[in-house]
Amino acid sequence: GVPSQRNMAELQVEGDPEGDPSCIFCKIIAKEKEANVVFENSEFVCFTDHKPASTHHYLVVPRQHLRDPKSLTSEHIPVVEKMVGIGKEVLTSNGGTLEDARLGFHWPPFVLVRHLHLHVIAPTSAMGWFSRSVIFRENSFAFVTPGWLVDHLK
Repeated sequence: GVPSQRNMAELQVEGDPEGDPSCIFCKIIAKEKEANVVFENSEFVCFTDHKPASTHHYLVVPRQHLRDPKSLTSEHIPVVEKMVGIGKEVLTSNGGTLEDARLGFHWPPFVLVRHLHLHVIAPTSAMGWFSRSVIFRENSFAFVTPGWLVDHLK
């Protein structure tokens, strides 16, 4: 039979530069959906999380539709490193500190939006127990740090 819309999205070529019409982050990038964009350049967009886990909670996303951290290869290490640099810059320029910050990616199947995004959260000390210990727990089954991801991709 004919694949459903959901199956078509799953069959999409990784790294599709045109994006995914059903992807909420692609819609934000295309300015078809409103978001509090705090930084953008030719490769990346950064906006505040709509359900912040702490005082500062930003999402750094590549304009290119990359599905999730598990779909990346060693060729994507520079993308991850640029995302981290942008996240740190956005955090510090908005009054956050890196000393009490948590940066990371959700690992499939614990990914709600299938468009690569780096969480930048601070201060960690202001996060609720569940967010700090379960949802955004560093290097757990559900959430990995950029350092872990880069080592995994090498």
